[in-house]
Order: sequence, then structure tokens, then C-alpha cells
Amino acid sequence: MNLAQARFNMIEQQIRPWEVLDPEILALLNEIHREDYLPLASKALAFVDMEVPLPGGQSMLAPRVEARALQDLKVQKHEKVLEVGAGSGFMAALLAHRAQRVISLEINPELAEFARSNLQKAGVSNAEVRVADGARDVQADGPFDVIVLSGSVAEVPASLLNQLKVGGRLFAIVGYEPVMRATVITRDSDKNFSTVQPWDTVATRLQNFPEPSRFKL
Repeated sequence: MNLAQARFNMIEQQIRPWEVLDPEILALLNEIHREDYLPLASKALAFVDMEVPLPGGQSMLAPRVEARALQDLKVQKHEKVLEVGAGSGFMAALLAHRAQRVISLEINPELAEFARSNLQKAGVSNAEVRVADGARDVQADGPFDVIVLSGSVAEVPASLLNQLKVGGRLFAIVGYEPVMRATVITRDSDKNFSTVQPWDTVATRLQNFPEPSRFKL
């Protein structure tokens, strides 16, 4: 496989058509090699428009979803980021190149070690992977400028919204199959939040987040 050509095709045929046009993000996707963050058996799937299976029943988000989320969040160099769902460490690497510091939580110890190893090999020094349950473990390092949920949830818990600084943004994929909504929540003041849902997608569930009953009278 010609990796450079496959990466170029991914950017031009999957990511640009999804309205990811920020030149810095497109350059970053060319610079950070997605295939380096996958198990050997899955490297051939690095550039495919799909979620890639990871150990522990987890998945790596599709390339266009990661790219669009990164563009929508507008992460700045002075900002501190919390990611829930480290997976292979690829999204943490992307965020680390845009932010001052990234803390990435992974509930699966094997996967957390895999992500740590990938980031270390890539020389990413401002991203830390912790074994933790992002649905339950409140982080002492908060509040954060940006929070990223690298997977889907039925709803965003208040405990995570409370970890946002004023002016901070949270990204999550919210809802139920067959259609979920990419959701960006901004903390406008101590008590007020605003929400936009600019596009649709589907993603694997993050573990242990609440699943409210969908039954209504």
C-alpha cells in the first residue's frame, strides 16, 4: 500500500467533502500518521471511511468524524483539554498539537497502555492517558477549556458540563441509532449553556454513561 497516496485520498475524498476546510487541520491530518495508532492487524483499515475496531470492544472514530469535531471545537494553543475515551491515542495526538495540555481517560487498562505507547513513540509529550471511567470519575485537574467525548452517549451528564470553564466547549455524539447528532455545548456563563448540533453521524457507545428510558406516555 502506498501510505502517502492513501492518506491523500482519505483527506481529499472523505474529509474535505465533509466541509473540513481548515488548512491547519488538513495539514495536521497529513502530518500525524493515523496508521501508527492502530494494532498491526488493523493498519490496512487506517484510511477507510469507518470506525476501526480496537481491543476491549472499543472503536476508533471514522476519520471524517474526528476531523470535523476538531474543526468545530476550534482548540487554541493555551487551552487545556479533557478527552473521554482515549482509544488508540490518535484523537489525543490531534488535540495535543492544537492545545497546551490534554488529559485522556480510558476505562480499559490494556487500551490505555496501547494509547500511551503510541503517543510516546510519536513524541507527543503534552498528552497524558489515565485509566479512569469518564462517566463517573470527576477530574481534579478541571475545569477545562475543551472536553471531547470520543464516542456516543444518550445524553451529556451534568457532571461533565460542570467541568467546563466559562467559554469552554464540549463535543459529544448524542442520541440513538440510526441517527445521532454531533453536539457542541458552550458554557456561556456559570449557569447558562448553549447548544448546536451541526451534523449527523453514528458512533459506538462510550461505556457506563446513563441510558435514560426512551419510553414516553
